[in-house]
Amino acid sequence: MPPDVATLMSAMITRMMTVLVAVLMFPAAVSAAPTLPKKEAKKMAYSKPSKDELKKKLSAEEFAVICNSATEPPFHNAYWNNHEPGIYVDKASGEPLFSSTDKFDSGTGWPSFTQPIEKENVVEKKDREYGMIRTEVRSKHGDSHLGHVFDDGPKEKGGLRFCINSASLRFIPVKDLEKEGYGQYLPLFNKEAVARRKAEKLVSKEPTGKTETVELAGGCFWGMQHILRKIPGVIHTEVGYAGGAVENATYENHEGHAEAVQVVYDPSKLPFETLMRWYFRMHDPTTLNRQGNDRGTSYRSAIFYHTDLQKKAAEAFKKRVDERGKWGKPVVTEIAKAGKFWKAEDYHQDYLENKPDGYTCHFLRPESVLGD
Repeated sequence: MPPDVATLMSAMITRMMTVLVAVLMFPAAVSAAPTLPKKEAKKMAYSKPSKDELKKKLSAEEFAVICNSATEPPFHNAYWNNHEPGIYVDKASGEPLFSSTDKFDSGTGWPSFTQPIEKENVVEKKDREYGMIRTEVRSKHGDSHLGHVFDDGPKEKGGLRFCINSASLRFIPVKDLEKEGYGQYLPLFNKEAVARRKAEKLVSKEPTGKTETVELAGGCFWGMQHILRKIPGVIHTEVGYAGGAVENATYENHEGHAEAVQVVYDPSKLPFETLMRWYFRMHDPTTLNRQGNDRGTSYRSAIFYHTDLQKKAAEAFKKRVDERGKWGKPVVTEIAKAGKFWKAEDYHQDYLENKPDGYTCHFLRPESVLGD
């Protein structure tokens, strides 16, 4: 072998032995390869605009909520029923507050979340207004009034319900996150977007056309219909008179009947038990022949079933609510087979839709009254 080749081979063997010894004796030193510094997400600065700026930027209702801690009406706001994936930011400052991945249907008519997207951006304060002690939530940088947090949220997700005014929020859909400067939140929606698309495909394949009907009574039918008509899965509602013997019942002549709402619903999207969960929260089922200021048998709590399955489910649900005792008094809801339903006069139909400031004593209580 020529000398120069022999010299080269000897050098290579020596180098390989040196590396082998280093690996065997100092493995940690070898594995601790230098790492490149992670590229940090660009942090945006958030601040509270002046009141003059906000008056120009916000609507009168938004200003009242954000700056004066007002409360917008339930069901008549931008995001209570928004199911699009994205994030919700403070309308005044732009700081990220909540994500659609933590949004759930609380039945209250306001956007509800189980947790903030950035906990440090949501500040809690004691609220002693109206003779109650509640926990108000405000944005940290914008100091905007957002709403309140309660402990009656989904137990499997921590048990909290952040009840938030839509007026305090600006929604940014997933497709706009990057261009709006919130691209760091895109990873939240990778799995959710796939699951949502699958769910939408399943829903689109299940138009069975099957419907069921039940009449529900629980006080003035104006307020009952106003809540029932907005429940997902409800197809049609009409107010009228049920449970009595008077033929061709009218508002002036319906003795023995209860003011009731005829509910036509899709059981594939709204199981009867889910409907019962709404029903036993929208009125007080413990007051006999009375609801709010309205007194008399017309205002009794009653379920007029059309099928045996409805009857069994209603009886079981009533018994469960009664046994758990969260209402504090016995449940007096009547459960009877449906007879003839007499449609009420036209001016009673969708009354609170046509007259938003009209009388109602109905509102949704927290799910805790069901004793779950």
